[in-house]
Amino acid sequence: MKTKVGNDKMFNFFVYFFAILMIFIIVYPLWFIIIASFSDSTAVANGEIWLLPKKIQFDAYRELFKQSLIWSGYKNTIIYTAAGTLFQLIVNVTAGYAMSRKDFLGKKFWTIYFTIPMFISGGLIPTYLTVKQFGLVDNRLAMVLPFAVSCYNIIVIRTFFKSNIPDSLWEAAQMDGCSTFRYFIQIVLPLSKAILAVIGLWSAVGIWNSWFDAMIYLTREELQPLQLVLRRLLIINESLIKQGSGDLAARLQNLSDKMKYAAILVSTLPIMCLYPFLQKYFNQGVMVGSIKE
Repeated sequence: MKTKVGNDKMFNFFVYFFAILMIFIIVYPLWFIIIASFSDSTAVANGEIWLLPKKIQFDAYRELFKQSLIWSGYKNTIIYTAAGTLFQLIVNVTAGYAMSRKDFLGKKFWTIYFTIPMFISGGLIPTYLTVKQFGLVDNRLAMVLPFAVSCYNIIVIRTFFKSNIPDSLWEAAQMDGCSTFRYFIQIVLPLSKAILAVIGLWSAVGIWNSWFDAMIYLTREELQPLQLVLRRLLIINESLIKQGSGDLAARLQNLSDKMKYAAILVSTLPIMCLYPFLQKYFNQGVMVGSIKE
C-alpha cells in the first residue's frame, strides 16, 4: 500500500511539473512581449530584459499611435469582425442545421459537396477573378462575403445538432403546430449557445487576424484592416533604418524592434480579452468537433 501511495505521489509530481513547465513555455513569450514594449530600447537590444521591465518608456506606443492609419485600421477591423462574424454565423449555422435534419433531401450529396472543399480549393487566381467579377475589389464586402462559408464549421455545427438536439423536440413542436422556422429560432438556437459561441469565436479570431485577403482585395488605405496597416508601418520603418547610418541607424533599429512588440500587443489584446468569457464554450466546441459518425 505504501509503495502504491509513493508511486501516486511521484506520478502527480511529474504531472504538475510538466504542466507548470508547459504553462511557463506558453506564457513567458507573451509576458516578454509586454515588458519589452515598455522597456528601454537599449536594454531590450542588449538582452537585459528577462522578467521585469527596465526604465519604463512609452515611445514605441507614441510612435505607433502617431499614425492616423492605426485608428482607421482599428475601425475597419472592428467593422469587418462584427459584420463577418454575424454573417458567418447566419450562413454556417443554418446550413449545419439543414444538414442535421433526417428529412433533408440529398443529405449524402450535400455532405460530400461540403467535404470536398475542405481538401481542395479553387486557388488564388480563380478566386480573385470571381471576387473581381462581383465588383468586390476595394469594397468592404470583400472581407465579409466571399469567405463566409466554412465547410469545417458546417460539419461541426451539423454534428452538434445531431448529437444534442433530440428528434423528440421536433415531434413535440409539430404537435403544437410549430413551423420549421419558428422551431429553429425559438427552440434550436436557445439550446445551441455553446456552438454559437464557439463558431463566433473561431470566426472572429480568423477575421481579426486576417491580413492576406485584405492585401489582395483592398488597395485603398482607408479600407485596410489593422493587421495590414501594422505590417505596412513596420516595412516602412525597416526601409528608414536602411537609409540611416551609425548611431541614428542603431536608435531607429532599437525603436523599430520595440514597435514590433507594441504592434503585437495592440493587435492581439482586444481579441484575447474575449477568451476568458468564452473559454468553456470553446472547450465544448473542440469536443463536438472530435465526434465521429
